[in-house]
Amino acid sequence: MSAGRVVRGAVAGAVFGLATFGLGAGAEAQDKKVRVQFQSNFNSTLPVIGQAAKYAAEMIEKTSGGTINVRYNEPGALVPPGQSFDAVAAGSLDAAWATPGFWTGKDIAFALYASVPFGPNAGEYLAWMKWGGGEKLMQELYKKYKIHSILCGMIPPEASGWFRKEIKSLDDLKGLKMRFFGLGAIVMQKLGVSTQLLQAGEIFQALQLGTIDATEFSMPASDLQLGFYQVAKHYYFPGWHQQSTFSDLMWSETKWNELSATQKVQAQAACDSALMYEFSLGEAEQFKAMREIQAKGVTIHRWPDDVLKQFEKAWLEVVEETKAKSPEFAKGWASYSKFRADYAIWRENGYLK
Repeated sequence: MSAGRVVRGAVAGAVFGLATFGLGAGAEAQDKKVRVQFQSNFNSTLPVIGQAAKYAAEMIEKTSGGTINVRYNEPGALVPPGQSFDAVAAGSLDAAWATPGFWTGKDIAFALYASVPFGPNAGEYLAWMKWGGGEKLMQELYKKYKIHSILCGMIPPEASGWFRKEIKSLDDLKGLKMRFFGLGAIVMQKLGVSTQLLQAGEIFQALQLGTIDATEFSMPASDLQLGFYQVAKHYYFPGWHQQSTFSDLMWSETKWNELSATQKVQAQAACDSALMYEFSLGEAEQFKAMREIQAKGVTIHRWPDDVLKQFEKAWLEVVEETKAKSPEFAKGWASYSKFRADYAIWRENGYLK
C-alpha cells in the first residue's frame, strides 16, 4: 500500500471516529424532557399582558428545543389566579406568570419588584433590577417561600384610573371604593379611598354592579378590552403609581431544580425575549386604544401638577411607614434609593427633558 493511501486511510478513519464521538457526545448531552404546567394570571386574549404570558410559555418550549415541554393554562384552569403563589410554593403548580405586586399579602416588599409610585422609567428600573441588585433581592425574598422567580415581562406606564364622575380635587376621592394595585393602593387609602385588589376577570362586573365605584387596571389597550368605558367615562393619566411594571415567572423550586443548567439558561433567555416583546408591544398599542376609547365617549384627563404633588407627598409618607413595618421592604428600598441617587447624574444629563 502506498504512503498516500495510508495517509488517506488514516484521515478517513479519524474523521469517522470524530463523527462517531460527536454523535455519542450529543446523545449523552441531550437534556431530558421536563414537563411544566404553566398557568398565567391573565387570559391570553388580553392585549399585551395576556399575549406576553402566552408568548413566554411558547418561547421557553421553542428555546429549549422542546426539552422543556410547557403546558400553557389560562387563569383558573388549575388554581384560582389569586392562589397561584401558594400553589407554586407548595409544588402543586410548576410555574405561574404574574407580577410580584400581587403578593403583598405575603410581604409588602414584593411590590418594590413590580412597580414603584413616582418611580423610574423602564430603562432605569430595568437597570436597577438587572445590575443594581434588585432582581437578586427579589429572588431572595421568593426563596423564603420555595419559589424561584425570573423577570419575564415589562409594561410601559399605566393609566391612573376610571371614574364615573370627574375628579375635581382630592376631596372627591374620599369614600370611593376602588380597585387598586400595589403600593399605590396604600397611597389611595391614605387619601380616603377604600381599595381592594381584584383580578382582571373580576373587575368589570364589580364596577357594573357598584361593588366598586372606580378602578385602575393597566394600559389603555388592556383596559379597552375589559370594557370599563361602558360604566366609567372619565379616564385619568398619568399612572403615577405604575410608570413601569414588571411581570415575572414563578417556578416551584422543585421544578426549577429539575432543569439542567442549559435548560435554566434557555428559560432565562426566553423570559428576556418576553420582556422585550411585552414592552415594545405595549408602547406600540396604546395610541390606537386611546383614540378608540375617546370615540366611545370617554374624556381623557391629565392630573394637574398640584394634584400629582399631593399624591407624591402621600407616597413619601407611605414609604416611611412601610419601611418601619417590613424589614424586607426597608432593605429593598435602601438598594433602590442608592441606585437612583447614583443614576441621577446620567438621568439628568443624558436624556432630553
